[in-house]
Amino acid sequence: MEIKLAKTAGFCFGVNRAVDMLYKMVEDGEKVCTLGPIIHNPQVIDDLAEKGVTIVDDEQKVPENTKVVIRTHGVEKSVIDTLKKNEIDFCDATCPFVKKIHKIITENSDENTLVLIAGDENHPEVQGIRSYCKGESIVFKNSDDLEKMAENPEKYSEREIIVVWQTTFNTLEYEKCLKKIKKHYTNARIFDTICSATNERQEEAMRLAETCDAMIIVGGRQSSNTAKLKAVCENCCPTYLIETAKELSSINFSSYEKVGVTAGASTPAAIIKEVLSTMSENTNAIENVIETAEEVAVTSNAEDMSFMEALEESLKNMSTDQKVRGIVTGISPSEIQVDIGRKQTGYVPADEYSADPTADPMKELKIGDEIGLIIMKTNDQEGTIMLSKKRFDAQGAWDKIEAAKENEEVLSGTVTDVIKGGVIVVTNGVRVFVPASLATASRGDSLDDLLKTKVDLKIIEVKAERGRKKAVGSIKAVLREARKAAEEAFWAQAEEGQVYQGTVKSLTNYGAFVDIGGVDGMVHISELSWKRIKHPSDVLAVGQEIEVFVKALDKENKKISLGYKKAEDNPWEILRRDYPVDTVIESEIVGMTTFGAFATVIPGIDGLIHISQIADQHISKPQDVLKIGEKVTCKITAIDFEKSRVSLSIRALLAPKAEEEAVEEVAAEEVAEEAPVEE
Repeated sequence: MEIKLAKTAGFCFGVNRAVDMLYKMVEDGEKVCTLGPIIHNPQVIDDLAEKGVTIVDDEQKVPENTKVVIRTHGVEKSVIDTLKKNEIDFCDATCPFVKKIHKIITENSDENTLVLIAGDENHPEVQGIRSYCKGESIVFKNSDDLEKMAENPEKYSEREIIVVWQTTFNTLEYEKCLKKIKKHYTNARIFDTICSATNERQEEAMRLAETCDAMIIVGGRQSSNTAKLKAVCENCCPTYLIETAKELSSINFSSYEKVGVTAGASTPAAIIKEVLSTMSENTNAIENVIETAEEVAVTSNAEDMSFMEALEESLKNMSTDQKVRGIVTGISPSEIQVDIGRKQTGYVPADEYSADPTADPMKELKIGDEIGLIIMKTNDQEGTIMLSKKRFDAQGAWDKIEAAKENEEVLSGTVTDVIKGGVIVVTNGVRVFVPASLATASRGDSLDDLLKTKVDLKIIEVKAERGRKKAVGSIKAVLREARKAAEEAFWAQAEEGQVYQGTVKSLTNYGAFVDIGGVDGMVHISELSWKRIKHPSDVLAVGQEIEVFVKALDKENKKISLGYKKAEDNPWEILRRDYPVDTVIESEIVGMTTFGAFATVIPGIDGLIHISQIADQHISKPQDVLKIGEKVTCKITAIDFEKSRVSLSIRALLAPKAEEEAVEEVAAEEVAEEAPVEE
């Protein structure tokens, strides 16, 4: 298979300028942040993050003593104004081609000008461009949008119109749009602002795609120019967009004789180089890789050695599966330096240290430690050897995995990924797939809750597919055994009255199910509160830790009834202890009857203020004096704990009236007492 690399692949001028600027600032020890990602390439962003570069999404959130770098796409004018107003130190890395558009709009438009912008209205470059428009602006993404606008010609016919283009706008679509604009907007001034590098890149990619059986586009999936490269190429042949060389394994090259490779403007040379190297290894096509870009040369002397020869030499020096022992001589966030007793400098990239993403070599290693390694690649020109501890660990780990399956041994690992159909657990450096049905105790449990957690599992299958070993495990099997053991231990000593710390597992209309350590019990809704509640959620929430006690045990059917409300919280006991007869309380009117009003004594207990005890004069009905929600001061005059009744009086706290009025009211009371009392 022949592999052809586009000459224009990789960083464009603007991106290269911005990235170099940022790396130099980091090397100079400056504290730096960027407003949004500096470019749309996750690998570059991750590398900068490791070097301490942070990303902020709001100019108001810039940390103190930190220099702001404006991304290549540019930002809205208001952002620049805010930075200047707040005297925040910033460095403008906006692509010169983007700044040119800002200048065009500033100099050629006013409040009455309509600015038509070709591009993606959600892209930060377009949002920045719109902010420089003094009047109305409209974004269109293709010729169809322009055709729809032309349906209302009177809206635009008398206006001054200027047209600009997002720097990465699709060159094929550009020609279509240009025809529509000249047809419908004859008074429009058109400024060709598509980046020349973008134009050349897209045209070369299209020509390359026309001569190849397939195309590989290398770049970030969030990158606009990378997406447009894919759109240009896929009209000619099958086209695959990848971010790194690892994604090549999912592509079947067997039916392709010639494959073209290009890359977006935000793609570093190192990633392009790795993609070419991996394709050459996997397809035995070393002799057909064509040198096309100086920045992807793998050689230390590019004048004397072509890319093909350098790549060939690099691959020739690779020694896979060769095990060595190395002494740690240096540790940094990006790599570990080791001495393996050879003239070349040995290093272990951070991502080759461990299969466990939570592993931190800076915490786990120290200078002088000896570690087992496998040689991945040697480079005599640069005098380096790339090694892997992760792969060394993995070779020995498979023996442990297979032994664990045979012996039904329980292994510990970390959930590193939640994928379609299950989760990935790394144990002893080996990635084990756990199907969703075997990942949790209950089918409805969330897989996302397992991410980055330590789990125990059993290996249920080890198989080989296309020369690679794969392991399948079960977390549920371990949970099931642990739960069974916990149940047996519980029932062996369970007694009524025992107190447990439990976790609320679920809520129903009639109660709450609580896990008390491997077994579930139920708290009936009547046992949740001394007050009347409509639903258990009025008191508890799923996941809440609570203290419960065993009310009853059904050992035959393995059912446990639990209690939650405590005797000391019984409002009648609180009343007995803290509120004797003659206590004066502040109360709220909560109900009315013909013979009196009900008022709150304490939460959970209401008392009756008889109509005769509401005022110091005769009233026809309680509503003549009181209303629902009113706060009153009253006195507890009697408590019947057996019947759960409390009598209250407002009148008892009022000054006595004339004796004859009192006699009349006593007579009224005697009549009222003969009437039936409602609780």
